[in-house]
Amino acid sequence: MLHLRLIVPPDRMPAVTELLEGDSSVTHLAVLAGAARDPVGDVVLCDVAREGASAVLGALRDLGLAEDGAITAENVDLVLSESGRKAEEDAPGLGTDAVIWEEIEHRVSDEIQLSATYLTFLVVATIIAGIGVLLDQPILIVGAMVVGPDFGPLAAFCVGIVQRRRTMAVRAGVALLVGFPVAMAATLATTWLLAALDLVDRSMLLGDRPLTDFIWRPDALSWVVGFLAGIAGITSLTSAKSGALVGVLISVTTVPAAANVAVALAFGVFDEASGSAVQLAVNLVAIVFGGVLTLVVQRLFWQRRSLQPKRTPQARRVAARARRSARRREADGRD
Repeated sequence: MLHLRLIVPPDRMPAVTELLEGDSSVTHLAVLAGAARDPVGDVVLCDVAREGASAVLGALRDLGLAEDGAITAENVDLVLSESGRKAEEDAPGLGTDAVIWEEIEHRVSDEIQLSATYLTFLVVATIIAGIGVLLDQPILIVGAMVVGPDFGPLAAFCVGIVQRRRTMAVRAGVALLVGFPVAMAATLATTWLLAALDLVDRSMLLGDRPLTDFIWRPDALSWVVGFLAGIAGITSLTSAKSGALVGVLISVTTVPAAANVAVALAFGVFDEASGSAVQLAVNLVAIVFGGVLTLVVQRLFWQRRSLQPKRTPQARRVAARARRSARRREADGRD
């Protein structure tokens, strides 16, 4: 269940109250008249079943609360209430399967920052994977997969495409297109340094590596694994339970493939470098394809559940005015 705290402008209060009281997935409704000071308005508290949360949040945004008031949401782990139980029963579907688009966008928005932390994790993961390639050590490869932060931008890219958030998709793409070359360049330099210190040599790359040579030999199964990883990763991201995400991270070979490209280039083994580059591209495309397809299916599924709260003509008029006002403010901002 989701707990909502709203700041509602006085002129929007009748429509908001009508909306919340008329939706069976909303319960524990409380109104604190005139309690808000910044922005000025009434404070409304309520709980909403996860299955109906996205529709309720969308309707509240249509009423202009995100612009003129405030919408705050947090997950509630424990609810001991008969009315709360009834609200969850009345809402269609299961709470663990519910997709709250606002929550998803908020989660992935933190993953598209081309920050020093992101680059550090990606560089460290790629260097670890490069050493794992030379030593033919799957433990290091798995560790690098877990450390690598690349699934965050991939998930944000998928969400940006499906939700038509162009800025989000572009920023996620930039994080990937800048991050991987930087990590590969750092791994290339590190390999040269280790070779100069006589810690690694070309023979380690050319020798038999039965445990890690799959990294530079892509095949049809590479696409299948990446596609399934995209489905599992997005499902984990959109559901209330995200324990499967670690398994997703250690099932794709994006970071190891990027590391193998750098190590092979460092020693001039260009056929292995090209094979690893293909492996990297196959995994990235397959993950995005699986993720986008999963989000599209989830959106269609929940839309067919008819979760949108019913609003009276008065509430729809208020929402229309709020949207026109928001468009005017946006136009003024561009000018």
